[in-house]
Amino acid sequence: MSKEREIRKPGLGLSVALLAAIFILIFLFIITFGLPIQLALFVSWFFAVGVAFYLGYGYQELEEAACDSVRKGMGALLILLAVGALVGTWIAGGVVPTLIYYGLKLISPSFFLVAALLICSVTSLSTGTSWGTAGTVGVAMMGIGEGLGVAPALTAGAVLSGAYFGDKMSPLSDSTVLTASMCGIDVFKHVRSMMYSTVPAYIIVLVMYWLVGLKFAGDSVNLAQIPEYMDMIASQFNISPVMILPAIIVITLMAMKKPGFPCIAFGALLGVIWAMVFQGATFSEAMNPAWAGFQLDSGVAFLDRLLNRGGILGMLGVVAVMLFGLGLGGLLQYIGVLEVVIAPLARKVKNVWQLILVTIFVGHVTNAVGTSMYISLIMTPQMMEKSFRKFRLKPEVLSRTTEDGGTLSAPLYPWTDNAIYMSGVLGVATLAYVPWAFFLWVTPIISVLLAFLNNKGMFYYTDEEYEALLKKEKLEQQLYTTEEETAKA
Repeated sequence: MSKEREIRKPGLGLSVALLAAIFILIFLFIITFGLPIQLALFVSWFFAVGVAFYLGYGYQELEEAACDSVRKGMGALLILLAVGALVGTWIAGGVVPTLIYYGLKLISPSFFLVAALLICSVTSLSTGTSWGTAGTVGVAMMGIGEGLGVAPALTAGAVLSGAYFGDKMSPLSDSTVLTASMCGIDVFKHVRSMMYSTVPAYIIVLVMYWLVGLKFAGDSVNLAQIPEYMDMIASQFNISPVMILPAIIVITLMAMKKPGFPCIAFGALLGVIWAMVFQGATFSEAMNPAWAGFQLDSGVAFLDRLLNRGGILGMLGVVAVMLFGLGLGGLLQYIGVLEVVIAPLARKVKNVWQLILVTIFVGHVTNAVGTSMYISLIMTPQMMEKSFRKFRLKPEVLSRTTEDGGTLSAPLYPWTDNAIYMSGVLGVATLAYVPWAFFLWVTPIISVLLAFLNNKGMFYYTDEEYEALLKKEKLEQQLYTTEEETAKA
């Protein structure tokens, strides 16, 4: 950054105007003109860069800020491409068709949404990844739901509720570990604190899916068609319990906390092997679905619609959204727009329930603008820590609220990395599944209600603990000042 230029902080009015312009642009492109969101995010860069130039920033540093944000998301991009390959080869190898076949055989239509919630919850809790859960058992649940006549948006809502329950509560989850780290507490203390809002919400959501399953899913099913669907699948694929082995291997590896990308890529390779060994495919026929997705021309519309999906090629549009979104979020964070918008809210908080509500709102805003859950989980504690300290609330309350707002809002906005991924993998538009993803919006409501009732889930410092904390911070500040003065000398 050149010392000759004067860099100014954006004012509140300018910051709000910029964010409003971006949201309006995205809305117009998607809803009014029917244009892809990739273009909306790309054009939004010009808005952000124009404001940055006005504030005195140079192009080179802005490019570095955007690229740095994109670099932080490269791990997610690699996983996304690997999942595309995995879905394609698992269909070709008979893994997904076998899971769908047995699901149609074993799961009752009226109980299906509850089963989808429980199965995805257990998978995500044991692996610590919502993305891995959605890309494996989530895809199978979508196929089973299709066969049972359940609306795809309902199935996707149940899959997401289960996937994000585990992503939020598993000590193996990177979001759980990151949030605990940002708030300076032990990960298991963080998980125990989250149980106060998550467990009641999960019980409520379980009942909601049961009731919805009874009302909608059961009424929409023609039970006589289920054996026909099973026969269609069996006529195209070799179905046996051995076909499920790649899914078991991949889930086990993720549960052992092995890196996500190589685990999923290895799972895709197993799909290629299974396609050649058990489905009689040639090497080319087994490999091509990894790139172009699985292609079936059975003459049966249901089967073709169910199984023609996957492939790296099908994920490239999603990759473009993530690249543009991450870069835009990096620009807005670098020039200080998010901090300027949120700071006045934090200052106006008068009581604890307002603090919890504002913190959840901050999680939503940082997700929507930063387009990444990780940005939200990093920025929310940084912005709200002083306010929690002011009300003598312990860090585990901040960490819990950060996840209730940041983790659970990640798949709600169509342009975020999580929403784009989930929509692409499950084949359901974000705005279609949002009303049915009960867990994502019931949990924050419970979180605010806990604060309003001020029950035992709100952990406060005692007078002695608070005085010791202030004394420790004062000593640390003095030490920092001394070290800084020594360095200058």
